[in-house]
Amino acid sequence: MSDPTRRKGDDWWRHTILWIAVVLAVFPPLYVVTAAFNGDQTLSGTSLIPRSFTLENFKGLFVQKEGGAEVFFVRWFRASVIIAVLNAFFTVFIGALSAYAFSRFRFRGRRMGMLFLLLIQMFPGLLNLVAIYLIVLRTGEVIPALGLNKLTALLLVYLSGAMSVNLWLMKGFFDSIPSELDESARVDGATPAQIFWGVILPLAVPVLSVVGMFAFVGTLNEFITASVLLETVDNFTLPLGLQSYISTNFEENWGSFAAGVLIAQIPAIIGFIFVQKYIISGLTQGSVKG
Repeated sequence: MSDPTRRKGDDWWRHTILWIAVVLAVFPPLYVVTAAFNGDQTLSGTSLIPRSFTLENFKGLFVQKEGGAEVFFVRWFRASVIIAVLNAFFTVFIGALSAYAFSRFRFRGRRMGMLFLLLIQMFPGLLNLVAIYLIVLRTGEVIPALGLNKLTALLLVYLSGAMSVNLWLMKGFFDSIPSELDESARVDGATPAQIFWGVILPLAVPVLSVVGMFAFVGTLNEFITASVLLETVDNFTLPLGLQSYISTNFEENWGSFAAGVLIAQIPAIIGFIFVQKYIISGLTQGSVKG
């Protein structure tokens, strides 16, 4: 028989840990929200309940103040969303083609190729920054559109660094799709392309949605690589541009920074609303089978 006293004590600890986790998860976003509506531009003057409610922090992101610096927020926001959408699309497209080949076909070097992609993830991305910078620098001397301070070059760097993990995730999901479906479609006269586009991809929508969402959010919030490759303020992405609001160039405008952070989360929230029903199935099936 179980001891009621011991069970009650265990429940108390579980509830305590749960509430601590909830507070730690909710407090930072709540603090950012209140800072966005607080008229005081300093962190020391920010509190959970704004002392002076204002919308000037949001207005300052879009309207240039008299005698102030030029406002680039809309340009940063547009550039980040475009790069994030393109990166998510090409990551899903290229990753799906590659994962289907690794899952369904047998060829020389298949196993070593998958292991090589897995081993790449052992090394932090920071180790590649110097090499990436030099590659982009030299490439820009031949193809200016792919050089430093170009969003196209940044997009290609993002695409090159996001394929290995996503390929493993998609391959695991494709492995969970019965190969008998391919054989049935082949008997009916379907070509390999028709099997891929008409049979496999519709069934793989959950994992494609998850990979696309992760690529989108990761690109939208990426800062380090963008800070290395982008040089002028008019070409900044949103995280890089928002950082300038709390630097000496913009007199540490924490209120506008917090307001910009809230606006920056709108695309991610919309994306999660659309793919939330696919997240669980897309992650569990791929991880269990892969």
